[in-house]
Amino acid sequence: MSGKWLIFYWYAERGSKIDKTDPTEGILLYYDEIELGDEIGPVEKVATDDEVSNFCDVWGAPTPNRFTDPGIAEKAGMKGTIVPGIMTMAMMAQLLTDWGGPGSIKDLDLVFRQPVPHNRALTLAATITDLREEDGENLVECDILMTGTEGERYVGGKAIVALPNR
Repeated sequence: MSGKWLIFYWYAERGSKIDKTDPTEGILLYYDEIELGDEIGPVEKVATDDEVSNFCDVWGAPTPNRFTDPGIAEKAGMKGTIVPGIMTMAMMAQLLTDWGGPGSIKDLDLVFRQPVPHNRALTLAATITDLREEDGENLVECDILMTGTEGERYVGGKAIVALPNR
């Protein structure tokens, strides 16, 4: 697994209280409990300066950069420092992992509509749009969105999560 994917999964599952050595541990819900239109979240998050800096350190991004230094960000045409796209993706993956359990994400396809700023309240939520069985798996498709407090639509996309039968 590449370093970028390792950091992605580290962030998505960090703080998890699930015992990953027990295969029955972490089943939070079952496929037959889900209905079209169900909501995942919303969850409120703030990507602080310190969190972004720590993420960049673990990720191995050379610093200073547009994620950690306001001057470099402005020279790159930004209004201020921004949250790395891979960190934003990890935050959205955490929403899905907290809901579906470890290893449940099958696909996460995101569109970054505008830069995500530091130190602002972010709302992450998803809506179930399709339920299907495919290749022996119970798949839950959803629209996922990250917004700001003033209606900004920072990141949106689709995700597929696999859930077990009861």
